[in-house]
Amino acid sequence: MNERTPGTVLLRGGTVYSPADPFATAMVVEGGAIAWIGSEGAADGFADSVDEVVRLDGALVTPAFTDAHVHTTATGLALTGLDLSAARDHGDALARVTAYAAEHPGHRVLLGHGWDAARWPEPRIPTRAELDAATGGRPLYLTRADMHSAVVTTAMLDLAPGVEELTGYHPTGPLTRDAHHAVRRAAQDAVAPEQRRAAQRAALRRAASLGIGALHECAGPRISGEDDLTALLRLAAEEPGPRVLAYWAEAALPGTDGVLDRVRELGALGAAGDLFADGALGSHTACLHQPYADAEHTTGSAYLTAEQIAQHVGACTEAGLQAGFHAIGDAAITAVIAGVRAAAERLGVDRVRAARHRVEHAEMLDEDTIAAFADLGLVASVQPAFDAAWGGEDGMYAARLGAERARTLNPYAAMLRAGVPLALGSDSPVTPLDPWGTVRAAAFHRTPEHRVSVRAAFTAHTRGGWRAARRDDAGVLVPGAPADYAVWRAGELVVQAPDERVANWSTDPRSGTPGLPDLTPGEPLPRCVRTVVGGRTVFERPNE
Repeated sequence: MNERTPGTVLLRGGTVYSPADPFATAMVVEGGAIAWIGSEGAADGFADSVDEVVRLDGALVTPAFTDAHVHTTATGLALTGLDLSAARDHGDALARVTAYAAEHPGHRVLLGHGWDAARWPEPRIPTRAELDAATGGRPLYLTRADMHSAVVTTAMLDLAPGVEELTGYHPTGPLTRDAHHAVRRAAQDAVAPEQRRAAQRAALRRAASLGIGALHECAGPRISGEDDLTALLRLAAEEPGPRVLAYWAEAALPGTDGVLDRVRELGALGAAGDLFADGALGSHTACLHQPYADAEHTTGSAYLTAEQIAQHVGACTEAGLQAGFHAIGDAAITAVIAGVRAAAERLGVDRVRAARHRVEHAEMLDEDTIAAFADLGLVASVQPAFDAAWGGEDGMYAARLGAERARTLNPYAAMLRAGVPLALGSDSPVTPLDPWGTVRAAAFHRTPEHRVSVRAAFTAHTRGGWRAARRDDAGVLVPGAPADYAVWRAGELVVQAPDERVANWSTDPRSGTPGLPDLTPGEPLPRCVRTVVGGRTVFERPNE
């Protein structure tokens, strides 16, 4: 990795995506900030006074992406460990577990991620007895793709005494709710510090190689633990790489002394992120007003009441911190809105709006809840790849909810029209780090009326992530902004719109709208050749 000290750099001979100049071909970076953006002719005046000239050879320069929802250690463990996202069926999953266990005899706990039986020809989940046999009786913790349930071995249960008494325990099948959280803590506690550091480094390097300059780490006591978060923030400070903006998911409720002090001590921006109001659709734990279509007597799980949400939002607002919640189902979102509104009635709506409290995922919204988001200034931290993975008439959403309800999910166009701030992310490792793929998924949503323009999605995945973290000066290439940018090899630049009643793209320079890569499905995605954070190169592709 290049550890070059920031100096004065002139980039020229390419395309610079900037609202300051839609025709810009050059940019000057001084130290850690953008100093100038303009035309090739004007760039000649800087050529002799800079420390370095970077000849772009037609490459595209954009703001670096911000992934607004990541689990860094889990992402790294998926990159370096057992990844079952490509498992074709039950037998293939077991074969991969068996091979991984044989290849890693020294691991105290075997960790894996990504199985999704809903995608298999026969949706049969490996049983505990089968996993015991595949691992030779060793501890194994294996999360479903949505990370809201897991299958484990008997030896793994032995590391979490009392788990059989917790809600969500199943004697042979997947664990959910409190039982899952207890086993997850036990698995993470068994990860050696050197294994954790290697996983975190792998995740940060992968992010940098994809043009991601910042990520929002969603940590918490039920997710990854204090040691994990402090180790990640220390690594990010010690080694060049993406910026890490942390959130800690712990509720500030009466009787829970010191939560907000702990948030500050940990270096987090708020008591937010995956503070669970409910679970996930795939695991039947997202909280719904009406039962699941494929589980008629189930409406999911509610983890927080509206009163508790109001208490938490009020405490965070008064402390000057962001509050936030994981909320997917419509009943969970209703509870979040009721709680935030109650806090606003007590403290004043302007004060609550100014705090930019967040809702992670925010999938099941209707016209009224979208209006409430806008009214209360709630930021929607969303994952378009969820729709790409699970949307459509034959997808998991339709199986869980029925086709009619499934078509209402992730209504990005309506949210933008109402003025709801969007920040895009991956929830990696639930879906992979893939920023251009995320923009494509929003622009080519499986439900056409929910599509947004490529430009709107790109903005939500760059500047939107910074605004979600209460920073309005970053995520855009203009003079004075932080020098967080990426350089791309891409095809023709176009202006794509989601409405098929008008031209889908235009290359007419008279429009004055800067172009972006053509993200039509099937077209190759741009390739990152350099990522720069604060003026420092944190990734450079060899031979480019």
